[in-house]
Amino acid sequence: MPSRKKKRLIRFTLLIVLSALLTLAAYIGYQWWLYGRARFVRYPEFGISIPAEYSIHGIDVSKYQQLIAWDQVKAMQVKEIKLGFAFIKATEGIGNVDPQFKRNWKRSKDAGMIRGAYHFFLPTKDGRMQAQNFIKAVNLNTGDLPPVLDIEQTYGVTKEILRSEVREWLTIVETNYNVRPIIYTNIDFYKQNLGEEFDNYPLWVAHYYQPRQPRIKRDWVFWQHNDNGRVNGVLSAVDFDVFSGDSAEFSQLLIK
Repeated sequence: MPSRKKKRLIRFTLLIVLSALLTLAAYIGYQWWLYGRARFVRYPEFGISIPAEYSIHGIDVSKYQQLIAWDQVKAMQVKEIKLGFAFIKATEGIGNVDPQFKRNWKRSKDAGMIRGAYHFFLPTKDGRMQAQNFIKAVNLNTGDLPPVLDIEQTYGVTKEILRSEVREWLTIVETNYNVRPIIYTNIDFYKQNLGEEFDNYPLWVAHYYQPRQPRIKRDWVFWQHNDNGRVNGVLSAVDFDVFSGDSAEFSQLLIK
């Protein structure tokens, strides 16, 4: 016969297991509820001013958009404008992976979206370790966009250290994927902290609410022009982007 102490231990263990299962079931149920809402959310317009003179439009997303119904994103069309690509947050710092990355990475491709992955850079962390974090999480295939380094803040690090760690990340990632990475940042940060030293890297520049193009002298390949768009299949606001060239130039940019 089990002792009273052993019986209590068994009951306690069963209670913990049951509690964990109920928590997991509640989480899964909540995720399905969110996805159900996303599948049926519809917007009559994108909700923002779209620079219609560009022919290739896209969005960028992360965990903050929660569960995305990618088939609805792909199908949405307002007048002549459809969304053809998506940049998806993959990693941050030396050990963080966006909790929605794997799902977004697979589902966006399944829906026929051209996809790209980006790393949110922390200047206070080692550039090599951050590059390894990205490489471990992201498997780039033919037809994907080049890898992206998202660098927006200094976190108090000197300009010299920041540039050194950024160079380390870019070099390692370029060597691994055999393609030159894209730098994402805003105009002021680029001018003040990066500048001419990084002018030979493709630029994805953020400059909101401009009518025709970002106000920057150097060439750019992508422009994040708004952070408050609306897309079918996404519950929250979305960043909107355009590509600078035509379909032939866009095809040339993709991984071969």
